[in-house]
Amino acid sequence: MAENTNPPKISAPKVAGPRVEGKAVERKSAVQAKPAAGTPDGDRIAKVLSRAGVASRREAERMIELGEVSVNGKVIDSPALNVTSKDKIVVRGVVVGEPEQARLWLYYKPEGLVTSESDEKGRETVFDNLPAELPRVMSVGRLDLNSEGLLLLTNDGALKRRLELPSTGWLRKYRVRVNGNPVDPDLEPLRKGIVVEGERFQPMIVVIDRIQGANAWLTVGLREGKNREIRRAMSAINLTVNRLIRVSYGPFRLNDLQPGEVEEVKGKVLRDQLGQGATVDEDAPKRTRAPRAGASRTTTGKAEGASSGRRLKAGEGLKQLSEAWGEATKPRSFGTAARKEADAGKPRVFGTAAKKAEGDFRPAKPAAKRAAPTRGGPAGPKFGGKPAGGPKPAGGRPKRGA
Repeated sequence: MAENTNPPKISAPKVAGPRVEGKAVERKSAVQAKPAAGTPDGDRIAKVLSRAGVASRREAERMIELGEVSVNGKVIDSPALNVTSKDKIVVRGVVVGEPEQARLWLYYKPEGLVTSESDEKGRETVFDNLPAELPRVMSVGRLDLNSEGLLLLTNDGALKRRLELPSTGWLRKYRVRVNGNPVDPDLEPLRKGIVVEGERFQPMIVVIDRIQGANAWLTVGLREGKNREIRRAMSAINLTVNRLIRVSYGPFRLNDLQPGEVEEVKGKVLRDQLGQGATVDEDAPKRTRAPRAGASRTTTGKAEGASSGRRLKAGEGLKQLSEAWGEATKPRSFGTAARKEADAGKPRVFGTAAKKAEGDFRPAKPAAKRAAPTRGGPAGPKFGGKPAGGPKPAGGRPKRGA
């Protein structure tokens, strides 16, 4: 048998180094990044509508089921649809534009308003009483009908969900007035965590601020937002809440806001706290008041192009609403008050100039020329004069002392 003279093939050993591992990891991630076969591009339409500030995801799904949403001219009846920026989405006859940057507002919710888009009992809602210049916004969480204080509003559905998640862990503080004079041992169950009607509440921070007659003011802090949690917990230890004001939500505080006022959070603050936010409105926060009683956000006029389906440019709709609101709320005056307002900017004039301005000026008649009296004339001797035309006494005027 012929001897094999070819040198044996020596395979190089596999070296597990960083470079090799890096290639392997890169190759693996590239495979994972490939979308599954048959998965459509884009996002679910409910998510897109929520991101654009049209409605929350749940509300968007309800609108779809009611046939109020169309995509590319076709009414859809199921939220199981992915859409992209190329698709034309129309909700209730209005074209949905590109989502704006996330914005956040602080709102002092007055007592007696429902935190809901609509109420089956016909009660007034928070959204019926917001200033007309605000865009379409959603509330972050809720406040009870009889509660007041800080309520966060946003135009971004994703930001709303993020702030509502328990994992955020933000402390919410309340000023609570209760009927009774509790002492520290009475509040200890709340600090340890209490079970009410089979539902367990997390431990609360409870501090007695002051006793005021038959009532006591407390500061309560909690990190969850269950339905009527503070009222139910106080009732479990035989205390009745007769006033409840939320004063802070995480880093955002009520400060000196008055009931019905709205203040936008500056973009820089929003980015610092959440890592996102609009770059506009970097100056001092703008504060607006709610409309007068009886006025409605929906009666101040529609933005031009809203009913025609024309896509508005970014900020154009808000500008139109602001102008319409300014015109609608401009104070009107009549009679003497209107005349005073019209003359307010004019310089004040007096005397002849005032008469000329009013058109009543009449030039005075020239005064008659008066003849200069002659020496010893008409006055005559009665006034110490000398007879007119008489000869001068000889020797002229007598000398003094003569």
